[in-house]
Amino acid sequence: MATDATRARLLDAAERLFLEQGYERVSVRAVNTEAGMNPAAVHYHFGSKEGLAVALLQSRLGPLWADRLAGLTRRRHTGWTPDVAELVDVVVRPLAELATRREGRMLLHLLARVVLRSHELPFDDPWFRHDPWRELLRAARPDLSAQEAEDRWRLAFGLLLQLYGEPAADVADLGAAPPVPLTSVIAFVTAGLDAPPAGSDPHEG
Repeated sequence: MATDATRARLLDAAERLFLEQGYERVSVRAVNTEAGMNPAAVHYHFGSKEGLAVALLQSRLGPLWADRLAGLTRRRHTGWTPDVAELVDVVVRPLAELATRREGRMLLHLLARVVLRSHELPFDDPWFRHDPWRELLRAARPDLSAQEAEDRWRLAFGLLLQLYGEPAADVADLGAAPPVPLTSVIAFVTAGLDAPPAGSDPHEG
């Protein structure tokens, strides 16, 4: 369809410009011009620059987790109980792999800048919402309330976005800091998600 092709051209143009200049320095007009579209194209197809960024992130990053999340969901339906470390590995490993590539670092940077700035974004991909991860964590840790499980994931995702997205860095400086070993990241995040419930005494009993 022409609409799908137009959206794809706009997303490709935005990705090129964000990679070269960074999200904040790129205007909607520049994206339209780069794509060879009329001045209203981005607003017509995505509603806003933020909507364009969300669509770009979902199209580029969503597939990296889609099969993993679907696999976990299928296993849950068979009665499997997840292990917290396994959940963390599913989340973290693709982030670490993305951070090894220039275009991947840009996408992670964009994800961090957009998500950490606003919690009310029009994501419709399950990976970008807390619900499935909250329920998986509660399956592994039924002693956690829904609110505590969600709060833990919010803290974990915030940490991962800071680490891999480098929101305070300039786009030209992404990846300059020495990487944290994947095993260390997984161990640290797992410890936070798998800690005793708030207010409990881990030494009791």
